Amino acid sequence: MLQLIVGNNNEFFNEKTGEFITIKPQKITLEHSLFSISKWEAKWKKPFFSEKEMSPALFKDYIKFMTITPNVDNIVYECLTFEQLKAIKEYMSDPMSATKIRSNDSSKKSGRIITSELVYYWMFAQNIPIECDKWHFNRLMTLIRITSIENNPKKKKMGRRDLYNQNAELNRQRRKMHNTSG
Repeated sequence: MLQLIVGNNNEFFNEKTGEFITIKPQKITLEHSLFSISKWEAKWKKPFFSEKEMSPALFKDYIKFMTITPNVDNIVYECLTFEQLKAIKEYMSDPMSATKIRSNDSSKKSGRIITSELVYYWMFAQNIPIECDKWHFNRLMTLIRITSIENNPKKKKMGRRDLYNQNAELNRQRRKMHNTSG
């Protein structure tokens, strides 16, 4: 979770009422999670993880979905400073884990579009409980990768001699099945 103090007695002009509004400092708590991403994707009907960079307006809207502090006025998000926005982006990119996985991430190379529903599928396919959708997203993805690796251990590479023997056996079986001499 990331906690920020937003607002520093900032004043805004309310065009509807013609009055100035003073925003007192408020503490908000944010959580970058699959749950937040799924709510954002449901609203915007577009994948959160896209080739294009997210517009500032869409990013601020995602920050609203990340907010777990109840009853935060929308005007508070207008008070976010450049440093706070930078801190939010750094928090979102933090791996939140000591685990390092060395692999070639084929999903990025294949052009596969990753949506919240796909990540939920990965969770359920690996028997990861639904409560984990509130975890920091990067930590959840690390768990999904580790579970996948542990559940699907790599097959031992076959040596050259074993490969030749296997092929010879397959050829012998085919000759016998087709009643030929080779």
